[in-house]
Parts: sequence; C-alpha cells; structure tokens
Amino acid sequence: MRLLEPITLGAATAPNRVMFGPHVTNLGALDRTFTARHTAYYERRARGGCGVVVVEAASVHDSDWPYERAPLASRAAEGWAEIATAVHAHGSLMIAGIDHAGGQGSSAYHQRELWAPSRVPEVNSREVPKWMEADDIAAVVAGFASAAKLAVDSGCDGVEINAGQHSLVRQFLSGLTNQRGDEWGQDRGLFARQVIGAVRGAIGTAVVGLRLSCDELAPWAGITPEMAPEIAIALVGAGLDYVVVVRGSIFSAEKTRPDFHEPAGFNIDLCRAVKAALPETPVFLQGSVVDWGQAEWALGEGVCDGVEMTRAQVADPDLVAKLISGQAQRIRPCLRCNQTCQVRDGRSPVVTCVGEPSSGRETEDPDWYAATARPRDVLVVGAGVAGLEAARVAAARGHRVRVVERSQRVGGVAAITGPGAPLVEWLAAECAAAGLAIEFDADERSARPGELIIQATGAVHGRRAYAIADGAIVLDVVDVHSGAVTLPDGPIALFDPIGGPIAVDLAEQLGDRAILITQDQIAGNELSRTGDLAPANVRLQQRNVHIERRSILRAVRPGEIEMEDRFSGERRTVAAAALIDCGFRLPTDPITGAHAQVGDCVAPRTLHEAVLEGRRAALSI
Repeated sequence: MRLLEPITLGAATAPNRVMFGPHVTNLGALDRTFTARHTAYYERRARGGCGVVVVEAASVHDSDWPYERAPLASRAAEGWAEIATAVHAHGSLMIAGIDHAGGQGSSAYHQRELWAPSRVPEVNSREVPKWMEADDIAAVVAGFASAAKLAVDSGCDGVEINAGQHSLVRQFLSGLTNQRGDEWGQDRGLFARQVIGAVRGAIGTAVVGLRLSCDELAPWAGITPEMAPEIAIALVGAGLDYVVVVRGSIFSAEKTRPDFHEPAGFNIDLCRAVKAALPETPVFLQGSVVDWGQAEWALGEGVCDGVEMTRAQVADPDLVAKLISGQAQRIRPCLRCNQTCQVRDGRSPVVTCVGEPSSGRETEDPDWYAATARPRDVLVVGAGVAGLEAARVAAARGHRVRVVERSQRVGGVAAITGPGAPLVEWLAAECAAAGLAIEFDADERSARPGELIIQATGAVHGRRAYAIADGAIVLDVVDVHSGAVTLPDGPIALFDPIGGPIAVDLAEQLGDRAILITQDQIAGNELSRTGDLAPANVRLQQRNVHIERRSILRAVRPGEIEMEDRFSGERRTVAAAALIDCGFRLPTDPITGAHAQVGDCVAPRTLHEAVLEGRRAALSI
C-alpha cells in the first residue's frame, strides 16, 4: 500500500504519506500559547500512526490575531517543544504551521488595524485593512524567519508556511487582493519568495513546506488553475521541500474545507496539474479526502505524493494504525458534516467530532475504555446513535449487553436524515463484531430482572403552534424521510423554524415543488457554522425552490398555507397540497428506574451529544 510507504521531505523522512494538516482547534490559552490539550491532541494522532503532523498555524507577528485563541509564534517555544517531543516519540514528523492572516484577520482581539497588500475590504466584517508599507512588509518577512527559527530550535522538524485560506502570503500572490503599483504589485510573487527565502535562510536544511491556494474560484482577478503550476514552480525555486494543494479566496472561504455536499477529493484535478509541474517536489493532496481507498487511488494515479486526511483523523485518530493492522473496515467514518470540527467562529468552541467526542478532549475524555471489574447485565432501550454507542462501549468494557429497538431498523433519525448514515452503519457493525444482537419490535417491557437500563428512545415531534383545519395534510419530516408516508401531488410546503440542514436538504430534493418557510432572512440560517450557508442557498436557487422569508406559520388548510410576516405582521397565503413540519422535537417519556437517559430523550440536539452521552453512560456503569 503506497499510503503506508515512507516519504522524504527535504532532509527528513516520514514513516508514511498521511498528513494531519493545520486547522483551528481553539485548544490554546487566551495568552496565545499552546497548551497541554494541544500536546495530547497531536500526540494522539501520532500514536495512531500519522506520518506528518502539522500543528495549528501560529501568527508570526503581533499585527495578526485572527481568532480568539490563535497561537502567537513568539510565545510558542515551550508548546512546540512539548508537542514535538510527544509526536517524535511515535516516529512521526512534527511540522509547525506559521501564518499571517493579513486582511482576513480580525481587529476584535488586538484592537488595531488589519494589514494587507491593498485596501480590499474583508468579506465578512467589511473591514478595510491598512495598505502595508515597506517597513511593515519587512517586519512580517522577518517575523516569518524568526518564527521558523524558534520552531526548529524548539525541536520541530520544520515549518509549513500558509499561502492558502486566511493568508497574507496568498493575498500578495492574488490580483483579487494585491492591487499595488510598486514592486510587490508588479511582481505579485515577490513577497512569497521573500518569505520563503527568509525562512530557508533561518532554518537551513530543516523542512520548509507551503500550503498554496491553486484556485481562488474567482477567475476575474484571482489565482486560477491555469496560473497555479507556474506559481508553484517559482515558489519551489525559492526553497520549498513540499507543497500542499488547496483552494479558496476571500470570496470562497467555505470552499476550502466544505461539507459533504461537495464531492470528496474535489482538488484531484488541481493537484494533478501542480504535480505534473513539480515532478521532483513532494506534493500533497488536500480536499475532503476522508476515505483511505481514495487516498491510495490518488497516489497510484500520480495525482500526488502524499495525502492530507485531517478530518478523517479527527474522526478516527487510529486511521493509519488500523490500515497497518489490516482493520480498515473498523475505521470510524468521517461524515464531512463540519458540525463540530469547523470551529473558526465567535463562540470559540473546541474542535471535536460528532462520531468521536474524545477528539479535542483527550486530556479529560480519553478514548480508551478500562475493563470493568464488575460485569453487569445492561439493557439499552433504543438503537439510535446514542443507544448504539452506549452498547458498543459497555460491551467493550466487558458488560453483558442487550439492545432493544421499537422499530425495525437501527439508527433512528440519523439513519435517514443528513449525513449520519455511515456512522450508523459503523456503530451497527461494531456492535455486531462484539456479538451484540438487536431485538426489533421491542422496548423496555422486555427488561429482565437485574438488568441496568440505559434509555436512548429519542424524540417525537413537538407541539404545533399553528392552526390545522380539518382535511389539511400535515406530515412529520421523519415520517417523510423514512418513507412511512407518501407525498401528494402538487406544491409541498416545508416549515423550518430551526434553520438547520434537514429542511434545506429535503427542499433541495423536492426542487421546484418545494415552498420553504423560514422566519429568517435567509434559508438555513444555522448552516453558517458548517460553512454551508451560502452553498445551500445557491443549491436551493438552482433547484428553483420557492422561499418564504421572515414568515411565521399561522394556519394550514386544505390546499393552502397562511403565514404572517414577522416584521410587518402582514398575512399572506400560498397554495400547497401538504405541509412537512421540520420543527422542534420533544423527548420521549422517561423510563422509570433507568440508570441513564442519553441523547434526544434527554433533550433533542445533535449527533455529537447523542454519541457523547451514550459513551458517558456506558463508562458510568
């Protein structure tokens, strides 16, 4: 398997071709230092066999503070040293990410102006940055050099310079953001070459890598796939040991690490072109590669020399170890949902995974399970995600486990809505491998004397705060997804007071039959957290979905829906053959005497809470 073969990067050799790439974690301290949580996080991936671990990028100059817990290179020496020691103990390379976000940063934390090549407003905040003067440019170039030297002196094998998303280096390379008339504008590659040259001069033969945006998805002025090979050749000539091919710009931040709606491996053609231009330089493929089979195929086809599989290793830190041991079928799947691993937002949540809640919390919630000294008889009621995880972990600890499910299928809502089906399949397979049989058409009434009960019975639709006239057709979204009901002919209204993915995805499937009713100004308001807000609205428009914005549902009558504008109070109606209610759900009734309630039967939330609570219940026995 080529994926497991060593790869040489400059003067260093990694044990395999799998990379854990740099990403925002929010594991840092408010003083911008790395923490013990960082060390545990990266050590866990190295222990799981990852060949190249690239640490979250640190700002190289104090003019850059892009998010609240962003590391600062001048304060990173101790943290880098601890991470390097932990990662090297498992034979992996440890590369320090270094960056300056430029005009894509934030002034909220350091209370000073943003620095950028030109006065191009930041897309989200609309903030206009300062045009960098020659002294500013020299200071940042020196900052990259000093950060790189500090990293290598701290024990890192090298550094990776960011010229991808949220990057001053990319902003200088691009006509979108570099509109200067001086030497840095006439030669847009000058700043990048100065940075690479300064870094190489500071760290000698240590590894120097570059994360390069090879398609800004803005052909009117940005870096295009046609330009990328020439840019890459010039920058490698300045002193690089490897290149990671990424995409995205100030106008397409959500396209750099998109969710499951974008095809896996979307940068394959882009990477192939860059690799053809750099036959002697290792090139890494990035772009939603979460399946080892696709990674192996890309290597075999000459698309790349290595593969970044970041989200895949957030989902399963043992991905490489399982490949080595011949247990590929046991790799926990990455859903590419971005629900808890995409954490660059104002709440500063810690990076984790819906299917592996120990990720990011290695210091407090390790993912190993001590065998119990007192095996118990355990009955898990409900074979949704929470119940399956509870059963899996309880069995792994040595308890005698039975699972009952009132329906005739596993997975609950997760199996039929959103991207959760692969996780359900994995959990069911793990339970089967542990010898657990699931009893269908059964509930808590089948409990045996002495069995300890974990309740995971999910939720039901909540109270409907609108009038329903006789003869009106109102359907529950879960029943629609499961195929329990058949939609009538004609327009179908979808009521979405939540703004999440379920209604949006169903409306997209229905296309021009769909009327999406939302109280917000934009459909799927909560999708901003996963990076799918703008793409989702583009898809809805392409599918000719009719959207009723700022609307409160007031009444459903045969063939007609009545709404009220939440701002003006104006009432209006639309014709619809049926309404699908995608609204809030309520917990099922508690089971008397249960040891624990987990997941939606406590409070309807997300996959993450379901898995986390199922695991914690099993560990509490």
